[in-house]
Amino acid sequence: MTKRVTIWALVLLLSASAFLLDACRKTDKSPVPAITSMTLEVPPGFPPPENIFKDNPITREGFELGRRLFYDGQLSKDGKFPCASCHQQFAAFSTFDHALSHGVGNQFTIRNAQGLFNLAWHREMHWDGGINHLEVQPLAPLTAPNEMGETVEGVIAKLNADSRYREMFRAAFGDETINSQRMLRALSQFMGMMVSAGSKYDQVKQGRAVFTLAEQSGYGVFQAKCASCHAEPLFTDFSFRNTGLPLNTSLKDMGRMRITGKREDSLKFKVPTLRNIALTAPYGHDGRFFSIGAVVDHYRFSVIDGPTTDPLVRKRIGMSSNEKADLLQFLQTLTDNAFVNDKRFGQPVE
Repeated sequence: MTKRVTIWALVLLLSASAFLLDACRKTDKSPVPAITSMTLEVPPGFPPPENIFKDNPITREGFELGRRLFYDGQLSKDGKFPCASCHQQFAAFSTFDHALSHGVGNQFTIRNAQGLFNLAWHREMHWDGGINHLEVQPLAPLTAPNEMGETVEGVIAKLNADSRYREMFRAAFGDETINSQRMLRALSQFMGMMVSAGSKYDQVKQGRAVFTLAEQSGYGVFQAKCASCHAEPLFTDFSFRNTGLPLNTSLKDMGRMRITGKREDSLKFKVPTLRNIALTAPYGHDGRFFSIGAVVDHYRFSVIDGPTTDPLVRKRIGMSSNEKADLLQFLQTLTDNAFVNDKRFGQPVE
């Protein structure tokens, strides 16, 4: 009798264990939430973008995960410096009114933060082109000791401790695994979708608006004196040029030469886009110019003819005061108010 009871007890125990194991398996194999595909829309007149999403298809879930990461201070060492602290939407995702960006421990970076938009058309990132793909771009500020000051391992540990993130990673990638590749891909999806192509200039090109006389005159000045480097429609040719600025002796930033090690790249910096230029002051790689007019006057009067100064500006750019005034009027037409007020790119509501 005792043996029978023991055997039945063992059978019941095994049955219960099998039931629990089966339940766990069902939980592990629970349906993955459906994902919603998104497409990068190429604006009229724009060239084809770089194929940055070949291995990282955009989804609504990945985009929203990237947006939350972009605005989350947990990505920085002290929790106070999310990506958005240096890239503010109202300033076309540049740093408003600061020559150099701020980092952890009240430190400053060595460069002015550029606006983040139309990044899918860029082959190299940063003023020196030191990053060659948008997907790995966040690693530089995230780990720089004078920027976000964190480690990849530190960020991943914080995200894993947050149940909301585990849910969002599962929705975006099929399971709750949180790793650096997935984090970077989500950020890339969010930033890569930031397209700015709704300015008055764009409306004029599409026949939906007309320039004023001053803007039209300024457009002519731009085409004659600026378009060689700031090529339409992206208003940059993505090249690296020495525009005749003296070395900032405090920062000692040699530009592209820091990446290539070549003397011929000394003081060469990436040609910035002029889109949204009215929103992204101050200007220059070190933010030394606090007005667009000051930048124009540099090319009129102050270019230094050094060994690597670009031939296009070596003899300075002749421009009358009237031409300058009209040019400034035209540059205002490159402001995309719809972009800087687009709620898709704003801080998510918790």
